[in-house]
Parts: sequence; C-alpha cells; structure tokens
Amino acid sequence: MVMGLSWQQGPLGAKAVGRFLTPEPLPERLLWAEPLRRRMRVKHAGEWVTDSENVVLLHEPGRYPVAYFPRDDVTGLEEETRTTNHRDFGVTKWFAVGAAKHAAWQHVDLPAHADVLRDRIAFAWRAMEAFYEEDERIVGHAADPYHRIDIRQTSRHLVVRDGDRVVADTKRPLALYESGFATRWYVPREDVDADALRHVECETFCPYKGLASYYDIGDRKRAAWSYPDAWAEVAPVSNWVSFEPDVVDVWLDDRKLALEPGQTVVPHGIDRGLTPEEIEGLR
Repeated sequence: MVMGLSWQQGPLGAKAVGRFLTPEPLPERLLWAEPLRRRMRVKHAGEWVTDSENVVLLHEPGRYPVAYFPRDDVTGLEEETRTTNHRDFGVTKWFAVGAAKHAAWQHVDLPAHADVLRDRIAFAWRAMEAFYEEDERIVGHAADPYHRIDIRQTSRHLVVRDGDRVVADTKRPLALYESGFATRWYVPREDVDADALRHVECETFCPYKGLASYYDIGDRKRAAWSYPDAWAEVAPVSNWVSFEPDVVDVWLDDRKLALEPGQTVVPHGIDRGLTPEEIEGLR
C-alpha cells in the first residue's frame, strides 16, 4: 500500500508530512470530491453492473479513494433493509448485487455541501469481481490519481553492510521517489553479493509496482526486496534490489540512512485479495 491524497502521509491525511500555510487551523477532517474524468466500469459475476464517464471520486481521510456512479448508470441493485450512519454524510442505504450482500451503498441524507454525491452509488471493493478504467483492470485497491512514482539515475555512492560484510556497493543506484515517502534506493544485481541474500517465502503486491519478493540477510529478517518483473510504469527497477535502512546498514555518500517517521506502509481500506497467479494473468 502506498500514499495518496488522503491516506498515509498525504495532504488530507491524519499524519500529513507537510502542512497548509493558513493563519487559521483547518477542520480535523477534510473531504475532497472531484470528477474522475475517466470512463470506469464495474463487473460482477461476469456482467457489467455499471459503465460511466460521469464518476465522482471521493477522498476521505485515512481511506482509499472511492468512486461514486450516477444511479441511472447502475443496474442489478436490490435494496436491503440495512442502513448505517456515515459520520459526515448521515444515513447510508445498502444494496445487494446478485448474490453479493452489502455490495453497494448510497448516502440518502446528504448535507447540502455534499450534494455532489446525491443519487450516486458506490461499490464495495471485495464484493465486486473487478473494477476497470476503460479496458484495463484496476488491481489491489482503488487507484489514486495523485499517487506518483518517479525514478532517477544517480552516481551517488551507496553501500550496504551486514556487520563487516559488504552486501552491496554501487555508484549507479536508482532513486525511486514515491508520493509522500522518503527516497527508496535500488541497486543493480551486478553490484549485490548474491550469496548474502536468502530468499524467503513472502510476497507482497503493490498496485503501482507489482509483486515483490523478499530476502533475509544474515539474521536480519526481510532486510531487502525486489520486484522481479515490475509493472511497465516502473520497469527501470525491475529485478533490482532495495534495502530496508532500519533492518540493515545502508550508507549513502558516507551518511548512514535511517527509516524516516511515517514510512511504514499501512492499509487504509479494503484491498481485493489477489493470488500471484491472478496478478501474472493481468499482465
């Protein structure tokens, strides 16, 4: 999981890395809604339940963004007796979609300032078969248009040590900048002591980078990771190795790195569970 506009350390999140330069304190919760300006579709049980170019994306503090579709663009809803209360939007009505219970919702008692969400339906991520932008499936969790990754070449000197052992030594690392996170440094395999890495049976999935593999280094657990076949958008780091500076010693130009506060990746909403086989099938 990674940062977006309103989660992790995003500007609308509870632990923002920056601050708004205003004389008056901002409200504790700021919600942001905007037109998505992309065609979005949702599939359930092999059928399209919505297909719309008029989607509103809601950014709620501490949550992944949620797409709201015009009620007229949605089919297959069965109203449930269940209602809940949203802390900002009031009464929320729930719907089944086919055999999937609590699969969609609508805020039916919206305050005037949230009128942009009136007569709109949102879908529970795990209850649906898949979400799409045009013909490409959105995987993992809802995509945040404010999430960005930039990769830059550099000639800085990066050294990784496990005690007295040099695990990696390079003057050609790649700097990966990801929204709201400190720089992650990636090292080419040729500059890594392969015998120092012990592959462990652990994989994680990033919707922006792909499937990650992990390595122990000596007694240091999950001290390094790699994206063996990274998504095309971040192809330069494919099969390169990055190291966790709070687990193993990482030096950059003779300065020892430390994990900066707030860098631990925390889920902020529902992910759609995907097996490695499913992920590979999406490529």
